[in-house]
Amino acid sequence: MSSAAPRASTPDDVLDPRAMREPLPNAWYCVGPAASVAGGKMRAVALNGEQVVLGRAKDGALFALRDRCPHRGMALSKGKFDGDTLMCPFHGWRFGTDGRCRDVPTLSEHDASDFSCIAVQRFPIVESAGFLWVNPHLGPSDLEAVPAVPSLGFEPAGSLVLELEVEASFDLTTLSLVDPGHVAFVHDNWWFRASKELREKVKTFQPVPHGFVMTSHATTTSSPLYRLLGGAPEVEIEFRLPGVRLERIAAGTKRVANYTFATPMGPNRTMLTNALYWSMPALNLLKPIARPLMRQFLTQDQQVLQHAQAGLDRKPTMVLLGQGDLPSQWYFRLKRETLEAAREGRPFANPLVRQELRWRS
Repeated sequence: MSSAAPRASTPDDVLDPRAMREPLPNAWYCVGPAASVAGGKMRAVALNGEQVVLGRAKDGALFALRDRCPHRGMALSKGKFDGDTLMCPFHGWRFGTDGRCRDVPTLSEHDASDFSCIAVQRFPIVESAGFLWVNPHLGPSDLEAVPAVPSLGFEPAGSLVLELEVEASFDLTTLSLVDPGHVAFVHDNWWFRASKELREKVKTFQPVPHGFVMTSHATTTSSPLYRLLGGAPEVEIEFRLPGVRLERIAAGTKRVANYTFATPMGPNRTMLTNALYWSMPALNLLKPIARPLMRQFLTQDQQVLQHAQAGLDRKPTMVLLGQGDLPSQWYFRLKRETLEAAREGRPFANPLVRQELRWRS
């Protein structure tokens, strides 16, 4: 009895390879500090090739709309916002924060044209950890199924935020968030890495929803930052899709969190945001010193990523080797599972397992 011939694959049976080279379409992305839309201000941002205008209405409700008037394409962010409606500066069309057209002042009272069906695309927006997060997905979306936005977990006594635009792809920038091997070479600073000797590292990683975490461990006190906390701080580092790194440090009742977010702006343009929070009021005195050090740290990442992107533009392949590169491979596995689960209409299932990794850094 002959076996049936294998069924030929159809486009619906396989994942579009282009999807693996692009940022996840259905996810929350950081679009800037929540304070940037305080006091009735609007803010224009680039998000995954889309232009978006952000703001906060009089009642405190946030909104995110496509930054384009459907009339002649004018950016609504260039117009006025009165806390209730956005006015296009080209012809005065007004839109509510729900995106619906409220008024077309150039119409004659004898004109029967109906503008009530005209609307600007609206995007989901939330606030968390002092930042605004937008999901640019245009299709139907179960927001409870996408990776959660980061929360802080303690009341900060102070914070420091830096944003830096990187001329590199979202994937390449995100890989820097999970790559332990580059630290000894890119961030060779006296204040960050006192010892210049490469040492064997052994860490345990385990899966968490939409990501993985380096389980809590006691760290060395050689770093000046850790010495400020006293004792032997416990450190936990989590990576979460789409491009979120959450480092949580605890020393007794003292808390420090170092959060880093990658946001796709457009092809080979990524915003890298670093937020440092602390629970000790005395550390506020160090902000004038910490800011230039943080900028130096982020600029080092920016420069090396831009040079690496130039190399990938010439030959777009990467050789991932050894256990130190496994987190980078995990990122692509998580991304593929997210896309396949969405295509198949099933829940996300984390493909990772608990594992001990060894590398030198």
